[in-house]
Amino acid sequence: MSYICATCGEKHDDLPSIGAHEPYQWSAEYEKDTNSLLTEDLCIIEGRDYFVRGVIHIPIRDHDETFDWGVWVSHKKENFELYRKHFDDGVQIGPFFGWLSTRLDYYSEDTINIKTMVHYRTNGRRPWIELEPTDHPLAVHQRDGITISQAWEIVHFYDQK
Repeated sequence: MSYICATCGEKHDDLPSIGAHEPYQWSAEYEKDTNSLLTEDLCIIEGRDYFVRGVIHIPIRDHDETFDWGVWVSHKKENFELYRKHFDDGVQIGPFFGWLSTRLDYYSEDTINIKTMVHYRTNGRRPWIELEPTDHPLAVHQRDGITISQAWEIVHFYDQK
């Protein structure tokens, strides 16, 4: 999708995704903890808190593509272990409840602890995250979609950071 950006005036070809490398609760001190783990898709903090990485798809009005947020969601240990066990084998599991554990600074309202349902996909693809239908701007964007201009505005917000 080619687009002349109203924010920067440049031509863009591919809309990037914005993603968090770790849950909001993670800190560097956990790297030395043998009961903690951080990979590209999984996180355990002190053997008590469990997180999976997934994707919030935001529809772009009048386009076939979506704008994607790479986010982390908390899980009960049992659901986390089930996901880890079946990550690559094609067995369908879930969906499971989780709390959004990524702070998306683009939104003035905090995104931490928004209620979600985590829908698992097979063949090693990250789960898609469905937000509770509320009036939070992120939930509204997921429900109603955004314009291509809004998508590029979000991208440029993170370019400036």
